[in-house]
Amino acid sequence: IRSVVSGSKAINSWQAKAIGLGLAALLTAAALLGMRCLSVTSAQCSLDSLFGASPALDVPYAETRYELVEAMLEMAQVQPEERVIDLGTGDGRILIVAARDFGAAGLGVDIDPALVRDAQANAEAAGVSDRTEFRAEDLFDTPIADADVLTMFLLPEVNMRLRPRILEEMRPGTRVVSHAFDMGDWQPDDEVRVGGAHAYLWIVPAQIDGRWQMTGPEGATQLDLQQRFQFFTGTATRPDGSTAVITEGRINGAAITFRIRTGDGAQDFAGTVTGPSISGESGWRAERAP
Repeated sequence: IRSVVSGSKAINSWQAKAIGLGLAALLTAAALLGMRCLSVTSAQCSLDSLFGASPALDVPYAETRYELVEAMLEMAQVQPEERVIDLGTGDGRILIVAARDFGAAGLGVDIDPALVRDAQANAEAAGVSDRTEFRAEDLFDTPIADADVLTMFLLPEVNMRLRPRILEEMRPGTRVVSHAFDMGDWQPDDEVRVGGAHAYLWIVPAQIDGRWQMTGPEGATQLDLQQRFQFFTGTATRPDGSTAVITEGRINGAAITFRIRTGDGAQDFAGTVTGPSISGESGWRAERAP
C-alpha cells in the first residue's frame, strides 16, 4: 500500500511540475507579445504586427476623440490645399478630417499594416481617398520637410526623438500639433483642452543662432544671437566698439522681433528671416556673417 501511495504522489508531483512549466511558458509568450505591442512608432496589436515581419511597435494605438481632432486642426489653422502629415495615423481620422472639413491633403503613416488598411477604407468611405495617402512604414523613415502641418499622437520619448528633425528639416512657420504629450523644454506656442484631453502647438522657428551684420540708418551693427527654440538673446556691437544688450527676442516662424537696450533707452526691431538674410520693417537689413 505504501508503495502504491508513494508512486501516486510521485505521479501527482510530476504532473504538477509539468502543468507549472506549461503555464510559465504561456505567460512568457504572452509577455513577449505584450512587449512587442507596447515597446517604445505604431499602433494596435494586429496579427500582422504580432506575427508578421513588421518592426516592433513603439506606440500602442489609442484613438483621438473627434472633438479633439477638430480642435487640433483649428489650432493649427489648417488651410485648403495645405499638406498635412500625420505620424502614427492609426485609423486615419486626423488626416481624413483635415481633408474632408478643412480642404487639405496629405499623408498618414503607421507601422501596422492592419491599421493602414483601415485608414484607406475609412478615407474611401469619407470620399477623400483622392487627397489622402496612407503608408505602412516606420515614422522615423518618413520625409517631413514638405509638410505645412505635422500632427501626431505618440509618446514623450518618440516626440523627443523627432524634435531634432522637426527643427532642422521643416520650414519656418510649419505648425506641429501633438495630442497629449509635449516636447520637453521646447515651450508650446499654444495649448488646448477638450474635456480631459490635451493638445499642444509649436510653430517651427527660423534658425538665427550666430553672428549677423546689420546695416541701417544708424550704420553697421554686429549682432551675436543665442537662440533657444523660439526665443533668443544676444549683444549688439556698434562700429565704435560700444555694446548693448538684446532682449525680448522672439521668432514666430520666419517673423523676428527683438529690442536693443542701451544706457539711454531702447529700440525695437521687427523683420522677416529668409535663409541667410533678415529684412527689417523700418529699412534695416542683416546678413549672416561667414
